[in-house]
Amino acid sequence: EVGEILWKRVPYSILLALLSLVFVYAVAIPIGIYSALNKNKISDHIATFVGFIGLSIPNFFLALVLMVFSLLVLGLPVGGLFSAEYIHAPWSLAKFVDLLKHVWIAIVVIGTAGTAGLIRVVRGNLLDVLGEPYVTAVRAKGMPERAVIVKHAVRIAINPVISGLGMWLPTLISGETIVSIVMNIPTAGPLLLTGLMSQDIYLSGSILMVLAIFLLIGNLIADIALAWFDPRIRYD
Repeated sequence: EVGEILWKRVPYSILLALLSLVFVYAVAIPIGIYSALNKNKISDHIATFVGFIGLSIPNFFLALVLMVFSLLVLGLPVGGLFSAEYIHAPWSLAKFVDLLKHVWIAIVVIGTAGTAGLIRVVRGNLLDVLGEPYVTAVRAKGMPERAVIVKHAVRIAINPVISGLGMWLPTLISGETIVSIVMNIPTAGPLLLTGLMSQDIYLSGSILMVLAIFLLIGNLIADIALAWFDPRIRYD
């Protein structure tokens, strides 16, 4: 019975976590790079301010604000995973688009805090790398500035970001609990909370075991990606 419950909930938690992870990295890395290249300029201060705002706003409040905005301004559905006509329908492109219309708020809310923190990490790492002697040597050889930034500085600066990938996946899966409760999304987060409150060791223990498995998978993916991205790293 626990297996059946998890089979219905965990895939949606994984999908939500993966989409949130894509959102975090797609937003944080470019902004972090831009902020570092424009250090102490007005754009850098704006990015810093937005990052601190993202860290300080509670997830449940941001979810409520975006739900009102989505419903009243954009006219998009809020709450749940699917519209009524797609709940029991077979998977199709239209059903997937309907799913995105429902979960985009959750993706933004879950990814906001992580995005804000990651912007600061990317910015700080890139500033450190840009001050390294080898970057100065590459510039002295006449290489274009764009190539210096992309091929040398950024490639080294995002190593800590890639290595932290293993921690992000289980964190995002477990961090969607409040958002899922507010938006009535049937994921594993509310189920874990229910299991802990009712002291159901089989249910809560199974979900925690799934999170531990994804922690291992995330670390494995991070190690492989790091070895592929940085030629200085080799595993024998």
